Amino acid sequence: MINETYKKMLGGKSVIRELSEYATERGKQIGYENVFDFSLGNPSVPCAPEFTETLIDFLQNKEPVALHGYSPSLGIPSVRAAVAESLNKRFDMDYKADHIFMTSGAAGAIAHALRSVTKPGDEVIVFAPFFSEYYEYVGKTGAVLKIVKADTNSFQINFDDFEAVLNPNVTAVLINTPNNPSGSVYSEETVKKLADVLRAKEKEYGHDIFIISDEPYREILFDGIKCPYISKFYDNTLSCYSFSKSLSLPGERIGYVAVSPRCTDSDILAVMFGQISRGIGHNCPASCIQLAVAEVLDKTSDLSVYEKNMNLIYDKLVSLGFEVVRPQGTFYIFPKALEEDAVAFCNKAKKYDLIVVPGNGFCCPGYFRMAYCIDTDKVIRSFDAWDKFVKTEYGVKI
Repeated sequence: MINETYKKMLGGKSVIRELSEYATERGKQIGYENVFDFSLGNPSVPCAPEFTETLIDFLQNKEPVALHGYSPSLGIPSVRAAVAESLNKRFDMDYKADHIFMTSGAAGAIAHALRSVTKPGDEVIVFAPFFSEYYEYVGKTGAVLKIVKADTNSFQINFDDFEAVLNPNVTAVLINTPNNPSGSVYSEETVKKLADVLRAKEKEYGHDIFIISDEPYREILFDGIKCPYISKFYDNTLSCYSFSKSLSLPGERIGYVAVSPRCTDSDILAVMFGQISRGIGHNCPASCIQLAVAEVLDKTSDLSVYEKNMNLIYDKLVSLGFEVVRPQGTFYIFPKALEEDAVAFCNKAKKYDLIVVPGNGFCCPGYFRMAYCIDTDKVIRSFDAWDKFVKTEYGVKI
């Protein structure tokens, strides 16, 4: 008999993926250049040239068996050491190689982090709006997802609701800053307050509460803003990172968990991750990719197009009367729909070949997400469709 849990999931595909597939099919009919597809957060800029050059050099000159063999379960030692050194230099930390565990992207990092600090029945808190796959990331561990309502004025943390949701069953808080889908970055004030609340609750409950910090957009920041490094403010932090966005390498599936050297059991958590891999098969990411990223840890792709696109879209949406919090990073913007039902809004937009994602799946109904990691020319060409859409469907004067 097949597993009924996963069978039922067949009827609940990701809305983002469904919209992306629709856009692809629509593109076959009218040309994809005429479909304004803001659905999928797939980096649109080439990977960092230094990565390409490094990988070519490795493929041509390194010994093939060493380059393509299995890596150790915890990652290649030299790569782990290089990641630790880079983080120490950038964020004034004191990581050692033993605190780093190499993973298959941020998803793999979160999978290990969650299982290391929860058991079935424990509760994990997330702050709306959040990446919809968190439902599966948490639920498939046996832990229970608890949701804090969004602060739609700023998309910082709603601390009143947070304190109401906290209880002794909570063992982890999963955060994402810069945030998908809102583009907001938690301020230092927000991070300090979060850390203070959790330290008080650890003392009250008599057990650790870990922050699992999902950080793949850490390098995509706008207007000169800085993103606080969570482990600097709270000891029990597991930082989950992916090179998918900074180096434009989503298909290579490479990232890591960085265990704060000051957290509980920091000396054994990475080793525990290796044991967790035995049960979920998420182990030994590609050796050649590990080695290559270790050479370009402090490089990025040319990420400037995302800020350019954000400014164009933000200004356009504001001019059309949308309520929208200005993004501070990522390549997403999260406006309020022009009607209460964001699903209906997004369905109407499809008639104008505007593909945007309703906020319901991000636990923020009434809003919609646009992923503007597309060519700037296409962003600009979409504006006529936006004009026609809001004028025809909502009577907005252009």
